[in-house]
Amino acid sequence: MRRTSILILLLFSFMIAVAAATGELKAKLEALPGVSHVEQVKSDHYPEKYVVRITQPLDPKHPEAGSFTQRVIIGHVGFDRPTVLVTEGYGAAYAMNPRYQEELTQLLDANLVFVEYRYFLESTPSPLNWDYLTAENSAYDLHHVNQTFRRIYNTGKWISTGISKGGQTTLLYRAFFPDDVDFSVPYVAPLNRAVEDGRHEPFLRKVGTKAERARIKKFQEEVLKRRTEIVPLLEAFCKESSLRFHISMDEVLDYCVLEYPFAFWQWGTPVGTIPVLSSDTDTLFRHLVAVCSPDYFAEDQPNASFFVQAARELGYYGYDTKPLEKYLSIQSSEGYLSRIMLPKSAGTVEFRPELYRKVYSFLKDNDPKMIFIYGEIDPWSATRVPSFKGKKNEQVYIQPRGSHRARISNMPDDIKEKILTQINRWLAE
Repeated sequence: MRRTSILILLLFSFMIAVAAATGELKAKLEALPGVSHVEQVKSDHYPEKYVVRITQPLDPKHPEAGSFTQRVIIGHVGFDRPTVLVTEGYGAAYAMNPRYQEELTQLLDANLVFVEYRYFLESTPSPLNWDYLTAENSAYDLHHVNQTFRRIYNTGKWISTGISKGGQTTLLYRAFFPDDVDFSVPYVAPLNRAVEDGRHEPFLRKVGTKAERARIKKFQEEVLKRRTEIVPLLEAFCKESSLRFHISMDEVLDYCVLEYPFAFWQWGTPVGTIPVLSSDTDTLFRHLVAVCSPDYFAEDQPNASFFVQAARELGYYGYDTKPLEKYLSIQSSEGYLSRIMLPKSAGTVEFRPELYRKVYSFLKDNDPKMIFIYGEIDPWSATRVPSFKGKKNEQVYIQPRGSHRARISNMPDDIKEKILTQINRWLAE
């Protein structure tokens, strides 16, 4: 009986300690300036997890322009642990999942500060004014988050990281605020220099093996040859999905086919999944939309904010129409992003090359502690960051046959060891 009583007492004491710790963090979060709506959410990995809102100025240099609230997700491990600032490039909904765990927080037993990008999901200003959707303003968002949450996490190192557009955001944030974090790990982050950069098309002519590229091209040709059969299937698919377009259904098919090789390599689709050319039309169609769904080119999609930024300053990619010109209904794809993918409310968007120049110069003239992760077959690697001679800190690692899913954890063991050794050195400094 005495042993049982002791165990019950220990368990009760532990529960009181956990409750006190939970109350401590929540109280600290609620006391932060500009932070509101502190809500605890479930997590399978972080001992405590909260979603909060932080008030941000629409234009940090002109506070009279107004403000909006930005969603931030906190995964707490310990006040003395490192903190990973995730510079998400899109919405934060997936980070709300209890199963979500950011790779670096797992590897480093670190806290999570996950920032939803402005103009996405719950961080969308109202009314919507596209003028304030800039990389510089988003960098100021991250700087404000960094300075605010450092009041709680002020002893361990800070690391910024992000994936794809989020990795691009990690890079841009570092260029604007180079001293905000101790080091950065951007994943598959492009550095584009134009709306249609021009480096992706040559990349796609060389990626993989000759046999793989030939099989992709033959599939594209076969789909276009069966246009009269496939367009009705496409129309039915789009109607069922309530998709609307700025262009005709024939053009939608053209762009799906043109997008096919980019999407195919980006996500590392196995070549063996490409149907044989003698397959029935329905099989060809289902494979096409599985790799590149037409919703990518539809109106009013969740990524509309990204397309505005791509047209304005982040850049994008073009299509090489020449190999398929005799099968296409369009004469040219030039300017397709602005013509078919921008929301009408954005009006005419002119590209500004100043952002590319700023980031390029930042990397050239400095040696920031940054580890860049890329995939060998990912078309976004065509516009990866430049490697300058004489840099001690900036490091670029490319996963062999890796796609847009390249991460530290799926790198070959020797590369993974190099990356983790470098990270641990920086943490120990």
